[in-house]
Amino acid sequence: MTSPYPHLLAPLDLGFTTLKNRVLMGSMHTGLEDIPGGFEKQAAFFSERAKGQAGLIVTGGYSPNADGRLGLGDTTASGDGLDNGHTLITKAVHAHDGKILLQVLHGGRYSRHEECVSASDVKSPINPHRPTALSLAGIKQTVEDYANCARMARDVGYDGVEIMGSEGYLLTQFLAPRTNLRDDDYGGSFENRVRLATDVVRRTREACGNDFIIMYRCSMLDLVEGGLSWEEIVKVAQAIEAAGATLINSGIGWHEARIPTIAHMVPRGAFVWTAQKMMGSVNIPIITSNRINNPAQAEEIIASGQADMVSMARPMLADADFVQKAMDDKADEINTCIACNQGCLDRIFDGRLSTCLVNPRACYETELNYERAVAIKSIAVVGSGPGGMSFAEIAAARGHKVTLFEASDRLGGQFNMAKAIPGKEDYGETIRYYGTRLKNLGVDIRLKTAATADALIEQGFDEVVLATGVTPRTPDIPGIKHAKVLSYIDVLQNGAAVGEKVAIIGAGGIGFDVAEFLTHADGPGDPAKPDIDKFLREWGVDKDLKGPGGLLPEGPQMSSPREITLLQRKETRVGRGLNKTTGWAVSLGLQIKGADMIAGASYEKIDDDGLHIIVGGEPRLLAVDNIIICAGQESNRELENDLKAAGITTHLIGGAYKAEELNALAAIEQGFKVAAAA
Repeated sequence: MTSPYPHLLAPLDLGFTTLKNRVLMGSMHTGLEDIPGGFEKQAAFFSERAKGQAGLIVTGGYSPNADGRLGLGDTTASGDGLDNGHTLITKAVHAHDGKILLQVLHGGRYSRHEECVSASDVKSPINPHRPTALSLAGIKQTVEDYANCARMARDVGYDGVEIMGSEGYLLTQFLAPRTNLRDDDYGGSFENRVRLATDVVRRTREACGNDFIIMYRCSMLDLVEGGLSWEEIVKVAQAIEAAGATLINSGIGWHEARIPTIAHMVPRGAFVWTAQKMMGSVNIPIITSNRINNPAQAEEIIASGQADMVSMARPMLADADFVQKAMDDKADEINTCIACNQGCLDRIFDGRLSTCLVNPRACYETELNYERAVAIKSIAVVGSGPGGMSFAEIAAARGHKVTLFEASDRLGGQFNMAKAIPGKEDYGETIRYYGTRLKNLGVDIRLKTAATADALIEQGFDEVVLATGVTPRTPDIPGIKHAKVLSYIDVLQNGAAVGEKVAIIGAGGIGFDVAEFLTHADGPGDPAKPDIDKFLREWGVDKDLKGPGGLLPEGPQMSSPREITLLQRKETRVGRGLNKTTGWAVSLGLQIKGADMIAGASYEKIDDDGLHIIVGGEPRLLAVDNIIICAGQESNRELENDLKAAGITTHLIGGAYKAEELNALAAIEQGFKVAAAA
């Protein structure tokens, strides 16, 4: 069969070894590195991705010494040798003809412990600990630690290492004037600031020989004041090549940068242009990364010469068989990463094990499995939101006869409202995936069919799964039925007209979604045809790279067609409960657009004049055109009692099970687990 993606799936010859295609599974710390039995779990995790034909796999980060570990409990790859458990990982990958690199990452001033070190004693805004400036002896020892770590990686079967030199970690801290205030041989001039990075690569090459992959993660765009100029970034890449690197991978933005780089509001391929700009400046392959989530996009990047390879981390969490499906011309069956970060990064930064919202098996490959059912059942699923679709998929894959009832004319439930939010268009990919998957599995999908208890009982189903979701909660406020008042469903689903001045009651995730929706004049876009220049301009990124750090001097350029006020009863900071790794960007974007955020509000009444509130004991009138209610939800369980009374085994999942803090991650995982046990 002719390859549908001839450039993407073409081998890449590195001189001493060949990568079987041009898809790199980028590094992600999953938490498996730090738990009992973690080697076995990592082996299963990486084995599935290697079997799925990833061309090259990179592990999560391991520090070369104790100073560089990210947290007190995190593992290092230092000492006399790597734990033999690593051989479980490398053998598992090699069994599928894959190649795997150990990422070597020194946290520098991002390390969250009192022994953290950096180029200078400049404290990070995202770490309470102030680093100690490395002495010259400490620098020399650190170089040896990197080389020793790489040598140990080779000893246990790794095909190479990725040296983390971006995102604001130690090597970047030596490179950037922002954090390097030294006046010795490792500070001041560019030649001095780049010395640690080149010393590390050179010693690693000396320690491991010429038939060992050294990939260097190079910061292509710092996005912080005091970052590198483009001319310096090119010089870094050239110096790293001269020191002995095999590949250069792209890193975008420091962790402390106030510009989103991988969250859902970042357009697909938003930073590919940085790799393209580097092409031709070095003679080794350039890899591009960040928000590349489908094979057609990746094929275009390679075919048009924007990069030599593409790196995908989260897309490989979402679907271990990403590359295999592309090879088999089954791209419509890929479970696409939607850049929500809820299952992966949010959990990692909370100290929990990573997984994936759309694929709850990610990182649980040894636990979350399902077998062919012995006794085939006839099962009805009522509601086609994420939880209902998840259950239907797994139950049908096990061999059960599944009928899915959906009252509306389309699958997806509340994901249809989510995909209407500008920046969340990729949520529609999850609906597309389930639609394809359920059809292929033979699920009987009945749209425009509101299931009743009598009908379900009459049709004789063995079990019924209620994935009927939620209904909006209506707060008890005088005037709540006023014509000015709308629900979030009126706005996001029913297309209700909204005025220029708006108050939103409820500042949870849905409230912020509604605010984001209303601050865009043009609504959601086509994720396959993103306006990258608009995104960069809005967030203050200088695509021409005229100054250090890649920032526009005038800063972000955002505006809103409406005046938005977000309100909550809680006294805590508005937006505090949003997702850790995306919520700050959502909140910051709205603030830049002029949204007012009020905590500790009590709602007195709604009338022709607007919304009357009390804040800090003082009455206020918000003279708005509309008040939009986003004050929580209640579970829709109206069928449950009648079904149970008829003796039918009934399961509640998703919002029907628990409306508080409605969560697609929990709903999909619950659907999977209930189906696996059905």
